Amino acid sequence: SRRFPFVFPGDPFDKPPCRGCSSYLTEPYVKCAECGPPPFLLCLQCFTRGFEYKKHQSDHTYEIMTSDFPVLDPNWTAQEEMSLLEAVMDCGFGNWQDVANQMCTKSKEECEKHYMKHFINNPLFASTLLNLKQAEEAQHHETAIPFHSADDPPRPTFDSLLSRDMAGYMPARADFEFDNYAEWDLRDIDFVEDDSDILHALKIAVVDIYHSRLKERQRRKKIIRDHGLINLRKFQILERRYPKEVQDLYETMRRFARILGPVEHDKFIESHALEFELRREIKRLQEYRAAGITNFCSARTYDHLKKSRDEERLKRTMLSEVLQYIQDSSACQQWLSRQADMSSHPQTAPVLQHFLSPSTGRRSAPPLNLTGLPGTEKLNEKEKELCQMVRLVPGAYLEYKAALVNECNKQGGLRLAQARALIKIDVNKTRKIYDFLIREGYITKA
Repeated sequence: SRRFPFVFPGDPFDKPPCRGCSSYLTEPYVKCAECGPPPFLLCLQCFTRGFEYKKHQSDHTYEIMTSDFPVLDPNWTAQEEMSLLEAVMDCGFGNWQDVANQMCTKSKEECEKHYMKHFINNPLFASTLLNLKQAEEAQHHETAIPFHSADDPPRPTFDSLLSRDMAGYMPARADFEFDNYAEWDLRDIDFVEDDSDILHALKIAVVDIYHSRLKERQRRKKIIRDHGLINLRKFQILERRYPKEVQDLYETMRRFARILGPVEHDKFIESHALEFELRREIKRLQEYRAAGITNFCSARTYDHLKKSRDEERLKRTMLSEVLQYIQDSSACQQWLSRQADMSSHPQTAPVLQHFLSPSTGRRSAPPLNLTGLPGTEKLNEKEKELCQMVRLVPGAYLEYKAALVNECNKQGGLRLAQARALIKIDVNKTRKIYDFLIREGYITKA
């Protein structure tokens, strides 16, 4: 999967949106009994206004959706069960006083006793969870984009560049620093009986504004969480595995991801990537057909000869350029200097070596000093030597290694061309990293 969410999707505490005002619904709310699927849900405010949309009419029959009924215990409603689970998730297991304070309807002893009885020591509940998990795995077994749980999100220092890129995400609180001062407008508001109608309406308006800011805060948190935008560097590494044309499409369609949803958006991008691959393969087969090739054995020979012809054509082009400048010594020296800067290119380097003198060739850079660089302690001696010679910081090497190993495990093998498409760095560095991982047994050739 291309996402790295820090909680599982389909969070039961997420409230569905109202079709009228798009706000997150709070109980009780209304469900149309005649429209759907998907269910047509409305908040009480939109329902009282008689909101209509497409086939939905205001005179349709409806149901009142509420959680005011017992599930596991006659003295506990379903809403209280959800509030207990949410409080335990927020405050931590064992902090029963904080859990009780957040719930406001149960005491510390009641919360602890109920949770231990029905959620910890209940064998029927444990077996039910196992069956639900197995059913979910079976349901998503054949889907195009299976979900895999990700590593812990990064923990940047406060107000660092990475912290700002992560929208102020705080791993210890699992929340974002967004609109933190929204409560300041409410701290001095006090509803008293002798308020005038205008003052009372003004206070109500301030509360409504605060409520809309809470909805926006929840909406942003849900989008960033569902699309796995916490670990940006891993997200970008996986994104670069696509061809350039698909990357451009992804960049254009990114603004619509929050409308489609994470899974639908990934399927859309994956389908276009597959279409691009199919079109490229069809074009290649058409080229074989035009050349009179009828089997894949001849096609491999054709590809090898075509590559050799392209290399020879490139050499002849470069030699013709040299002959044009050979009459002017200064122009020839300038041309050779420009080509020396491109000497790292695997196709041009062998030709240039015949013309470059020792004074015009590029001097090799000294090995990289790894002292004090983050991630050095995670490398073995051979990996440290590779990073020094390739001049690659340990943190970047570890990310490239993880990306290549994961791709190799998924594909059952990895080619050099796939490695170059996955990590967009200098091709010589990619080859050295690829050869090193092959030699050390981290990955295998396809």
